[in-house]
Amino acid sequence: MARAQHFFITIDDLARARGSEAAIAFDGESPQTLAAALQAALREPALWERWRLLQDDPDEVDPAGGATDPAATVEGSLAASRTELKVVTCLPHAIIKHRLDLLVGPNWKLRDVH
Repeated sequence: MARAQHFFITIDDLARARGSEAAIAFDGESPQTLAAALQAALREPALWERWRLLQDDPDEVDPAGGATDPAATVEGSLAASRTELKVVTCLPHAIIKHRLDLLVGPNWKLRDVH
């Protein structure tokens, strides 16, 4: 398995940060709640499966997009009135981006990767 990386992500206005599909978008208010939702989305395929079933032809969706990392961790905090997430996972950036987009739409920024 690939080596774990640390992704540092910020969201300026969590109250307005929602994915475009209401049925699977994040619907919480705290950085900790978002961290728990993203951690679950990285560890388990449930969010991805729900998204896949919403597609026009679910059977044609590349199953590689449903990759998970059971050891992924996400910490959420509030700093300078913005939400900060620290994600530790061996999943590639493309998977993290897709899961974040499902949860909070394009309302996040990748600040650093180690």
